[in-house]
Amino acid sequence: MIEMKDVYKTYPNGVIALNGINVRIKQGEFVYVVGPSGAGKSTFIKMMYREEKPTSGSIMINGVNLAHLKDNKVPILRRNIGVIFQDFKLLPKLTVYENVAFALEVIEESPRLIKKKVMEVLDLVGLKHKARFYPDELSGGEQQRVSIARSIVNSPKIVIADEPTGNLDPDNSWGIMEIFETINDRGTTIVMATHNREIVNTIKKRVIAIESGKIVRDEARGEYGYEV
Repeated sequence: MIEMKDVYKTYPNGVIALNGINVRIKQGEFVYVVGPSGAGKSTFIKMMYREEKPTSGSIMINGVNLAHLKDNKVPILRRNIGVIFQDFKLLPKLTVYENVAFALEVIEESPRLIKKKVMEVLDLVGLKHKARFYPDELSGGEQQRVSIARSIVNSPKIVIADEPTGNLDPDNSWGIMEIFETINDRGTTIVMATHNREIVNTIKKRVIAIESGKIVRDEARGEYGYEV
């Protein structure tokens, strides 16, 4: 599903963000990516949906080498990858329904299928009753649920989440994790960068720890391992 071989990333300012990454993530896995701030987690995550390109090495996603992928092919790649951010990135002038539907409209799905899929994922995240609300009428937890619904409405094989609970209180964070577990149980691969020690230590999954751009720990049912 995801494989990185000898991946290095050096930014123009000379900062080495990734320093010889080798990792393989199988279909259906749930993986936490942990480590101190500035360790290279965000760069590691961004490599998977081609927000960043490696300085050297190969990154295979579903058999496609992202290092050699042409820029005009990136949108096609991302149809099979759902991406969730800490700051939601919702379109403020669109309703909940319209925010989620937008992901299907850009690939020209039929209106009938869009309605069916949007209402199904809104039901999954518990927001079917708020389909006509606007983002500023929702709590932070509800906005993140909309973000998740938008990321999975096209049934992606992979969901990548960068600090998805970072702006949420504990109750909302646990609610979001329940949704992630449901998605994962349906066969979707999840890769989640997080600083949430309690979540990682409670909901046991594979843990990849990155420090100074290197993988220093890769455990099947690991723990967070850092003071917060």
